[in-house]
Amino acid sequence: MAPRTHLTDLGSIASVDLTELGAGKEGWLDNPNVLCALDTNSLAIASRYFLLVLEWSTASGLAGFRVKIRPNLSPIEAEYISALEWFVFDDIRVIAIGTSCGYLLIYSLGGDLIHKQLVYPGRILRLRVRGTKRDITEDTSSFEEVCVVIPGIIARFDGSDIQRVLQRWYQETQNRFWDQSADRDLEESENSYARLPYQLWNVSKYGSCVDAAVTGVMPPPLLELQSSDRYYCAVTIGVDAAISAFRLSEDRSRSFVGAIMSKVFPATFSTIASFSKLLWRSNQPTKKPEPKPQPFARALPLTCLKDHPRKGEKLTLSPSGTLAAITDSLGRIMLLDTRALVVVRLWKGYRDASCLFVERLVNKDTAGAHEHVKNDYSLCLAIHAPRKGIVEIWQMRTGPRILTVPCPKGSKILQPTYRFGSTDGSSSYKPLEVFFLNGDSGQLSRLN
Repeated sequence: MAPRTHLTDLGSIASVDLTELGAGKEGWLDNPNVLCALDTNSLAIASRYFLLVLEWSTASGLAGFRVKIRPNLSPIEAEYISALEWFVFDDIRVIAIGTSCGYLLIYSLGGDLIHKQLVYPGRILRLRVRGTKRDITEDTSSFEEVCVVIPGIIARFDGSDIQRVLQRWYQETQNRFWDQSADRDLEESENSYARLPYQLWNVSKYGSCVDAAVTGVMPPPLLELQSSDRYYCAVTIGVDAAISAFRLSEDRSRSFVGAIMSKVFPATFSTIASFSKLLWRSNQPTKKPEPKPQPFARALPLTCLKDHPRKGEKLTLSPSGTLAAITDSLGRIMLLDTRALVVVRLWKGYRDASCLFVERLVNKDTAGAHEHVKNDYSLCLAIHAPRKGIVEIWQMRTGPRILTVPCPKGSKILQPTYRFGSTDGSSSYKPLEVFFLNGDSGQLSRLN
Protein backbone atom coordinates (compact mmCIF):
# COMPACT_ATOMS: atom_id res chain seq x y z
CA MET A 1 0.00 0.00 0.00
CA ALA A 2 1.34 3.45 -0.96
CA PRO A 3 2.00 5.73 1.99
CA ARG A 4 -0.73 8.27 2.65
CA THR A 5 0.22 11.85 1.89
CA HIS A 6 -1.32 14.81 3.62
CA LEU A 7 0.00 17.47 1.21
CA THR A 8 -0.97 18.45 -2.31
CA ASP A 9 1.65 20.20 -4.46
CA LEU A 10 0.32 23.41 -5.99
CA GLY A 11 3.30 25.11 -7.55
CA SER A 12 6.96 25.95 -7.33
CA ILE A 13 8.95 29.18 -7.13
CA ALA A 14 12.26 27.39 -7.80
CA SER A 15 12.26 28.57 -11.43
CA VAL A 16 12.38 32.23 -10.35
CA ASP A 17 15.65 33.93 -9.47
CA LEU A 18 15.21 35.13 -5.89
CA THR A 19 18.87 35.64 -4.97
CA GLU A 20 18.12 39.28 -4.08
CA LEU A 21 15.92 37.95 -1.28
CA GLY A 22 18.58 35.52 -0.05
CA ALA A 23 17.27 32.41 -1.81
CA GLY A 24 19.88 29.71 -2.18
CA LYS A 25 20.99 29.97 1.43
CA GLU A 26 19.73 27.42 3.91
CA GLY A 27 16.78 28.72 5.91
CA TRP A 28 16.51 32.00 4.00
CA LEU A 29 12.77 32.21 4.72
CA ASP A 30 13.57 32.37 8.45
CA ASN A 31 15.16 35.78 7.94
CA PRO A 32 12.92 38.27 9.83
CA ASN A 33 13.47 40.82 7.05
CA VAL A 34 11.84 38.49 4.49
CA LEU A 35 8.05 38.89 4.55
CA CYS A 36 5.54 36.66 2.73
CA ALA A 37 1.85 37.13 1.92
CA LEU A 38 -0.25 34.53 0.07
CA ASP A 39 -3.26 34.87 -2.20
CA THR A 40 -4.90 32.58 -4.74
CA ASN A 41 -2.15 31.57 -7.23
CA SER A 42 -0.08 34.56 -6.08
CA LEU A 43 2.71 35.09 -3.61
CA ALA A 44 4.18 38.40 -2.48
CA ILE A 45 7.70 38.35 -1.01
CA ALA A 46 9.31 41.49 0.38
CA SER A 47 12.78 42.35 1.53
CA ARG A 48 13.64 45.59 3.31
CA TYR A 49 13.58 47.83 0.24
CA PHE A 50 11.66 46.06 -2.54
CA LEU A 51 8.77 43.69 -3.20
CA LEU A 52 8.25 40.85 -5.67
CA VAL A 53 4.87 39.46 -6.73
CA LEU A 54 4.94 35.94 -8.18
CA GLU A 55 2.13 34.13 -9.96
CA TRP A 56 1.83 30.56 -11.21
CA SER A 57 -0.62 28.79 -13.51
CA THR A 58 -2.48 25.71 -12.36
CA ALA A 59 -1.40 23.89 -15.54
CA SER A 60 2.38 24.10 -15.24
CA GLY A 61 2.63 24.96 -11.55
CA LEU A 62 5.71 27.11 -12.26
CA ALA A 63 5.81 30.61 -10.88
CA GLY A 64 6.79 33.71 -12.84
CA PHE A 65 7.33 37.39 -12.11
CA ARG A 66 4.24 39.58 -12.06
CA VAL A 67 5.76 42.84 -10.84
CA LYS A 68 8.70 44.20 -8.89
CA ILE A 69 8.01 47.22 -6.70
CA ARG A 70 10.57 49.55 -5.12
CA PRO A 71 8.73 51.95 -2.80
CA ASN A 72 9.98 55.52 -2.52
CA LEU A 73 11.37 55.21 1.02
CA SER A 74 13.11 57.91 3.03
CA PRO A 75 16.91 57.43 3.06
CA ILE A 76 17.27 60.02 5.83
CA GLU A 77 15.06 58.02 8.20
CA ALA A 78 16.50 54.69 6.97
CA GLU A 79 12.94 53.67 6.15
CA TYR A 80 12.23 50.07 5.12
CA ILE A 81 9.33 47.65 4.54
CA SER A 82 8.20 46.22 7.87
CA ALA A 83 4.77 44.69 7.08
CA LEU A 84 3.10 43.12 4.04
CA GLU A 85 -0.45 42.01 3.20
CA TRP A 86 -2.95 41.54 0.36
CA PHE A 87 -6.17 43.55 0.14
CA VAL A 88 -8.60 41.44 -1.91
CA PHE A 89 -12.06 42.68 -2.88
CA ASP A 90 -14.56 41.24 -5.36
CA ASP A 91 -12.77 42.50 -8.48
CA ILE A 92 -9.76 44.29 -7.00
CA ARG A 93 -6.48 42.88 -5.71
CA VAL A 94 -3.79 45.17 -4.35
CA ILE A 95 -0.66 44.93 -2.21
CA ALA A 96 -0.45 46.83 1.08
CA ILE A 97 2.91 47.74 2.61
CA GLY A 98 3.66 49.08 6.08
CA THR A 99 6.93 50.93 6.59
CA SER A 100 9.22 51.49 9.55
CA CYS A 101 8.21 55.18 9.63
CA GLY A 102 4.50 54.45 10.03
CA TYR A 103 3.31 54.88 6.44
CA LEU A 104 0.66 52.71 4.77
CA LEU A 105 1.32 52.23 1.04
CA ILE A 106 -1.10 50.52 -1.35
CA TYR A 107 0.12 49.37 -4.79
CA SER A 108 -1.67 47.94 -7.77
CA LEU A 109 -0.49 44.74 -9.44
CA GLY A 110 0.92 46.97 -12.15
CA GLY A 111 3.28 48.59 -9.64
CA ASP A 112 1.39 51.91 -9.42
CA LEU A 113 1.14 53.68 -6.07
CA ILE A 114 -2.57 54.00 -5.30
CA HIS A 115 -2.51 55.41 -1.79
CA LYS A 116 -0.01 56.73 0.75
CA GLN A 117 -0.91 57.79 4.27
CA LEU A 118 0.84 58.32 7.57
CA VAL A 119 -0.81 56.24 10.29
CA TYR A 120 1.47 57.11 13.22
CA PRO A 121 5.25 57.71 13.46
CA GLY A 122 6.72 54.33 14.35
CA ARG A 123 7.46 50.93 12.86
CA ILE A 124 4.37 49.13 11.54
CA LEU A 125 4.59 45.61 12.94
CA ARG A 126 1.52 44.03 11.40
CA LEU A 127 -1.25 44.61 8.87
CA ARG A 128 -4.17 42.46 10.01
CA VAL A 129 -7.15 41.95 7.66
CA ARG A 130 -10.28 40.49 9.22
CA GLY A 131 -14.02 40.23 8.72
CA THR A 132 -16.94 38.51 10.43
CA LYS A 133 -19.19 37.75 7.46
CA ARG A 134 -17.94 34.19 7.16
CA ASP A 135 -18.05 33.36 10.87
CA ILE A 136 -20.65 31.84 13.17
CA THR A 137 -21.46 34.75 15.46
CA GLU A 138 -24.64 35.05 17.43
CA ASP A 139 -24.80 38.64 18.56
CA THR A 140 -22.02 40.56 16.83
CA SER A 141 -22.76 42.69 13.81
CA SER A 142 -20.91 42.09 10.58
CA PHE A 143 -17.90 44.25 9.88
CA GLU A 144 -14.70 44.12 7.87
CA GLU A 145 -11.54 45.91 8.91
CA VAL A 146 -7.82 46.41 8.52
CA CYS A 147 -5.83 46.86 11.72
CA VAL A 148 -2.39 48.45 11.76
CA VAL A 149 -0.20 47.47 14.72
CA ILE A 150 2.59 49.81 15.85
CA PRO A 151 4.48 49.41 19.16
CA GLY A 152 1.97 50.64 21.74
CA ILE A 153 -0.47 51.82 19.05
CA ILE A 154 -3.47 50.25 17.24
CA ALA A 155 -5.18 51.81 14.23
CA ARG A 156 -8.37 50.50 12.64
CA PHE A 157 -9.51 51.15 9.04
CA ASP A 158 -12.97 50.18 7.84
CA GLY A 159 -12.90 47.87 4.83
CA SER A 160 -15.63 49.80 3.00
CA ASP A 161 -13.59 53.02 3.15
CA ILE A 162 -10.59 51.29 1.57
CA GLN A 163 -12.80 49.77 -1.11
CA ARG A 164 -14.25 53.15 -2.09
CA VAL A 165 -10.76 54.68 -2.47
CA LEU A 166 -9.59 51.75 -4.62
CA GLN A 167 -12.67 51.84 -6.84
CA ARG A 168 -12.31 55.58 -7.37
CA TRP A 169 -8.61 55.20 -8.25
CA TYR A 170 -9.29 52.46 -10.81
CA GLN A 171 -12.09 54.52 -12.33
CA GLU A 172 -9.87 57.60 -12.62
CA THR A 173 -7.05 55.48 -14.07
CA GLN A 174 -9.37 54.17 -16.76
CA ASN A 175 -10.52 57.68 -17.59
CA ARG A 176 -6.92 58.93 -17.84
CA PHE A 177 -6.17 56.06 -20.19
CA TRP A 178 -8.66 57.50 -22.67
CA ASP A 179 -7.69 61.11 -21.95
CA GLN A 180 -3.90 61.34 -22.04
CA SER A 181 -4.03 65.09 -21.43
CA ALA A 182 -5.27 64.40 -17.91
CA ASP A 183 -1.87 63.12 -16.79
CA ARG A 184 -0.42 64.90 -13.79
CA ASP A 185 3.05 65.07 -12.38
CA LEU A 186 4.12 62.91 -9.45
CA GLU A 187 4.09 65.66 -6.82
CA GLU A 188 0.55 66.74 -7.71
CA SER A 189 -0.73 63.16 -7.63
CA GLU A 190 0.88 62.57 -4.24
CA ASN A 191 -0.94 65.60 -2.84
CA SER A 192 -4.28 64.36 -4.20
CA TYR A 193 -4.48 61.15 -2.16
CA ALA A 194 -7.85 60.91 -0.44
CA ARG A 195 -7.23 60.48 3.27
CA LEU A 196 -8.65 57.26 4.66
CA PRO A 197 -10.60 57.78 7.90
CA TYR A 198 -9.46 55.59 10.78
CA GLN A 199 -9.49 55.23 14.56
CA LEU A 200 -6.29 55.41 16.59
CA TRP A 201 -5.67 54.15 20.12
CA ASN A 202 -2.75 54.22 22.54
CA VAL A 203 -2.46 50.77 24.18
CA SER A 204 0.92 51.24 25.89
CA LYS A 205 -0.53 51.26 29.42
CA TYR A 206 1.32 48.02 30.24
CA GLY A 207 4.31 48.57 27.96
CA SER A 208 4.96 48.55 24.25
CA CYS A 209 3.30 45.69 22.36
CA VAL A 210 4.89 43.44 19.74
CA ASP A 211 1.56 42.28 18.30
CA ALA A 212 -2.10 43.12 18.80
CA ALA A 213 -5.56 42.52 17.36
CA VAL A 214 -9.02 44.02 17.54
CA THR A 215 -11.10 40.96 18.44
CA GLY A 216 -14.57 42.39 17.82
CA VAL A 217 -17.36 44.58 19.11
CA MET A 218 -18.05 44.57 22.85
CA PRO A 219 -20.71 46.16 25.08
CA PRO A 220 -20.08 49.61 26.62
CA PRO A 221 -18.96 49.97 30.24
CA LEU A 222 -21.55 49.62 32.98
CA LEU A 223 -23.40 52.77 34.11
CA GLU A 224 -22.35 54.59 30.95
CA LEU A 225 -24.87 56.48 28.87
CA GLN A 226 -25.88 54.74 25.66
CA SER A 227 -24.51 56.35 22.54
CA SER A 228 -24.05 55.57 18.88
CA ASP A 229 -20.33 54.97 19.41
CA ARG A 230 -19.01 51.45 19.00
CA TYR A 231 -16.74 49.78 21.51
CA TYR A 232 -14.11 47.25 20.48
CA CYS A 233 -12.04 44.76 22.43
CA ALA A 234 -8.31 44.68 21.74
CA VAL A 235 -5.76 42.11 22.89
CA THR A 236 -2.07 43.00 22.95
CA ILE A 237 1.06 41.00 23.74
CA GLY A 238 4.52 42.28 24.54
CA VAL A 239 7.69 42.20 26.60
CA ASP A 240 6.35 43.81 29.77
CA ALA A 241 2.94 42.13 29.69
CA ALA A 242 2.48 38.70 28.11
CA ILE A 243 -1.23 39.44 27.57
CA SER A 244 -3.27 42.61 28.08
CA ALA A 245 -6.76 43.65 26.98
CA PHE A 246 -8.42 47.02 26.36
CA ARG A 247 -11.88 48.40 25.64
CA LEU A 248 -11.56 50.78 22.70
CA SER A 249 -13.97 53.64 22.15
CA GLU A 250 -14.56 55.64 18.99
CA ASP A 251 -14.92 58.78 21.11
CA ARG A 252 -11.95 61.16 20.94
CA SER A 253 -13.42 63.61 23.47
CA ARG A 254 -11.09 64.93 26.18
CA SER A 255 -11.50 67.22 29.15
CA PHE A 256 -13.36 70.53 28.88
CA VAL A 257 -10.13 72.53 29.04
CA GLY A 258 -8.55 70.27 26.42
CA ALA A 259 -11.54 70.72 24.13
CA ILE A 260 -11.28 74.53 24.42
CA MET A 261 -7.54 74.46 23.76
CA SER A 262 -7.96 72.21 20.73
CA LYS A 263 -10.45 74.69 19.22
CA VAL A 264 -9.13 78.08 20.35
CA PHE A 265 -5.35 77.61 20.09
CA PRO A 266 -5.23 76.54 16.39
CA ALA A 267 -7.53 79.42 15.42
CA THR A 268 -5.45 81.94 17.38
CA PHE A 269 -2.19 80.64 15.93
CA SER A 270 -3.65 80.80 12.40
CA THR A 271 -4.73 84.42 12.92
CA ILE A 272 -1.30 85.44 14.23
CA ALA A 273 0.45 83.66 11.35
CA SER A 274 -1.77 85.40 8.77
CA PHE A 275 -1.16 88.80 10.36
CA SER A 276 2.61 88.17 10.38
CA LYS A 277 2.56 87.39 6.66
CA LEU A 278 0.90 90.75 5.98
CA LEU A 279 3.63 92.61 7.91
CA TRP A 280 6.57 90.60 6.61
CA ARG A 281 5.93 89.44 3.11
CA SER A 282 8.34 86.59 2.61
CA ASN A 283 9.28 85.61 -0.89
CA GLN A 284 10.72 82.30 0.28
CA PRO A 285 8.96 79.22 -1.13
CA THR A 286 6.58 77.61 1.33
CA LYS A 287 7.58 74.18 2.53
CA LYS A 288 5.26 71.22 2.17
CA PRO A 289 3.64 70.65 5.60
CA GLU A 290 4.56 67.44 7.34
CA PRO A 291 1.67 65.01 7.79
CA LYS A 292 0.46 64.70 11.36
CA PRO A 293 -1.39 61.77 12.93
CA GLN A 294 -4.82 62.30 14.39
CA PRO A 295 -5.41 62.35 18.17
CA PHE A 296 -5.97 59.14 20.11
CA ALA A 297 -9.38 57.83 21.02
CA ARG A 298 -10.07 56.43 24.47
CA ALA A 299 -8.64 53.04 25.44
CA LEU A 300 -9.70 51.62 28.80
CA PRO A 301 -7.47 48.84 30.22
CA LEU A 302 -9.40 45.71 31.20
CA THR A 303 -6.86 43.13 32.34
CA CYS A 304 -3.18 42.31 32.22
CA LEU A 305 -1.04 39.20 32.68
CA LYS A 306 2.52 39.90 33.82
CA ASP A 307 4.64 36.79 34.35
CA HIS A 308 8.32 37.70 34.13
CA PRO A 309 10.35 36.47 32.28
CA ARG A 310 7.51 35.33 29.98
CA LYS A 311 7.22 37.57 26.90
CA GLY A 312 4.52 37.47 24.26
CA GLU A 313 5.81 36.88 20.73
CA LYS A 314 3.04 36.14 18.20
CA LEU A 315 -0.74 36.44 18.19
CA THR A 316 -3.14 34.59 15.89
CA LEU A 317 -6.85 35.36 15.88
CA SER A 318 -9.63 32.92 15.01
CA PRO A 319 -12.06 33.89 12.20
CA SER A 320 -14.80 34.87 14.65
CA GLY A 321 -12.37 36.64 16.94
CA THR A 322 -13.48 34.63 19.98
CA LEU A 323 -10.18 32.73 20.31
CA ALA A 324 -6.57 33.87 20.15
CA ALA A 325 -3.46 31.66 20.08
CA ILE A 326 -0.49 33.38 21.71
CA THR A 327 3.10 32.12 21.65
CA ASP A 328 5.61 33.27 24.25
CA SER A 329 9.34 33.21 24.94
CA LEU A 330 9.08 30.15 27.21
CA GLY A 331 7.94 27.84 24.41
CA ARG A 332 4.30 27.87 25.48
CA ILE A 333 1.15 28.45 23.46
CA MET A 334 -1.84 29.94 25.25
CA LEU A 335 -5.39 29.70 23.89
CA LEU A 336 -7.25 32.81 25.04
CA ASP A 337 -11.02 33.24 25.14
CA THR A 338 -11.25 36.86 24.02
CA ARG A 339 -14.77 37.35 25.36
CA ALA A 340 -14.14 36.06 28.88
CA LEU A 341 -10.44 37.08 28.74
CA VAL A 342 -9.45 33.74 30.23
CA VAL A 343 -6.75 31.28 29.08
CA VAL A 344 -8.65 28.06 28.33
CA ARG A 345 -5.78 25.88 27.11
CA LEU A 346 -2.00 25.68 27.31
CA TRP A 347 0.62 23.81 25.27
CA LYS A 348 4.26 23.48 26.37
CA GLY A 349 7.49 22.71 24.56
CA TYR A 350 6.93 24.67 21.32
CA ARG A 351 9.78 27.16 21.05
CA ASP A 352 9.81 29.46 18.00
CA ALA A 353 6.36 28.12 17.08
CA SER A 354 3.80 29.80 14.82
CA CYS A 355 0.06 29.12 14.68
CA LEU A 356 -2.79 29.35 12.19
CA PHE A 357 -6.47 28.54 12.61
CA VAL A 358 -7.83 26.01 10.09
CA GLU A 359 -11.10 24.19 9.43
CA ARG A 360 -11.48 20.45 8.80
CA LEU A 361 -14.46 18.26 7.91
CA VAL A 362 -16.22 16.85 10.96
CA ASN A 363 -17.46 13.75 9.11
CA LYS A 364 -15.03 12.65 6.41
CA ASP A 365 -17.51 10.05 5.13
CA THR A 366 -19.65 12.84 3.68
CA ALA A 367 -16.78 14.27 1.63
CA GLY A 368 -18.01 14.88 -1.89
CA ALA A 369 -21.53 13.72 -1.04
CA HIS A 370 -23.03 17.23 -1.07
CA GLU A 371 -22.13 20.89 -1.15
CA HIS A 372 -20.53 21.63 2.20
CA VAL A 373 -21.61 24.44 4.50
CA LYS A 374 -19.95 26.07 7.48
CA ASN A 375 -21.42 23.61 10.01
CA ASP A 376 -19.73 20.67 8.25
CA TYR A 377 -16.34 21.90 9.45
CA SER A 378 -14.66 22.00 12.84
CA LEU A 379 -12.29 24.73 13.93
CA CYS A 380 -8.72 23.55 14.57
CA LEU A 381 -5.36 25.07 15.39
CA ALA A 382 -2.27 24.31 13.29
CA ILE A 383 0.94 24.57 15.32
CA HIS A 384 4.21 24.72 13.38
CA ALA A 385 7.07 23.56 15.60
CA PRO A 386 10.23 24.21 13.52
CA ARG A 387 12.57 22.68 16.11
CA LYS A 388 10.58 19.43 15.96
CA GLY A 389 10.13 19.64 12.18
CA ILE A 390 6.38 19.00 12.35
CA VAL A 391 2.99 20.70 12.07
CA GLU A 392 0.32 19.52 14.51
CA ILE A 393 -3.43 19.96 14.08
CA TRP A 394 -5.44 20.27 17.31
CA GLN A 395 -9.23 20.39 17.48
CA MET A 396 -10.74 23.39 19.26
CA ARG A 397 -11.33 24.12 22.00
CA THR A 398 -10.33 21.14 24.10
CA GLY A 399 -10.23 18.45 21.42
CA PRO A 400 -7.37 16.02 20.76
CA ARG A 401 -4.47 16.23 18.35
CA ILE A 402 -5.91 14.82 15.13
CA LEU A 403 -2.94 15.05 12.75
CA THR A 404 0.85 15.40 12.68
CA VAL A 405 2.54 16.31 9.39
CA PRO A 406 6.33 16.41 8.83
CA CYS A 407 7.53 19.86 7.82
CA PRO A 408 11.04 20.23 6.33
CA LYS A 409 13.48 22.67 7.88
CA GLY A 410 13.31 26.13 6.39
CA SER A 411 9.58 25.91 5.65
CA LYS A 412 6.91 28.43 6.53
CA ILE A 413 3.16 27.97 6.99
CA LEU A 414 0.96 30.53 5.23
CA GLN A 415 -2.72 31.29 4.79
CA PRO A 416 -4.50 33.40 2.16
CA THR A 417 -5.78 36.70 3.47
CA TYR A 418 -9.44 37.37 4.20
CA ARG A 419 -11.39 38.34 1.07
CA PHE A 420 -13.54 41.42 1.57
CA GLY A 421 -17.18 40.96 0.65
CA SER A 422 -17.08 37.14 0.93
CA THR A 423 -20.42 35.68 2.00
CA ASP A 424 -21.77 32.24 2.75
CA GLY A 425 -24.04 31.73 -0.22
CA SER A 426 -25.56 28.56 -1.60
CA SER A 427 -22.28 27.47 -3.17
CA SER A 428 -19.88 25.11 -1.43
CA TYR A 429 -18.22 26.66 1.60
CA LYS A 430 -14.48 27.27 1.32
CA PRO A 431 -12.82 26.44 4.63
CA LEU A 432 -9.68 27.96 6.10
CA GLU A 433 -6.66 26.06 4.84
CA VAL A 434 -2.93 25.88 5.60
CA PHE A 435 -0.21 26.10 2.96
CA PHE A 436 3.45 25.07 3.23
CA LEU A 437 6.22 27.03 1.49
CA ASN A 438 9.55 25.18 1.46
CA GLY A 439 12.33 27.71 1.08
CA ASP A 440 14.97 25.15 0.05
CA SER A 441 12.99 23.37 -2.68
CA GLY A 442 10.69 26.28 -3.56
CA GLN A 443 7.65 24.00 -3.39
CA LEU A 444 4.25 25.32 -2.31
CA SER A 445 1.84 22.70 -0.93
CA ARG A 446 -1.60 22.62 0.64
CA LEU A 447 -2.60 20.54 3.63
CA ASN A 448 -5.35 18.11 2.57
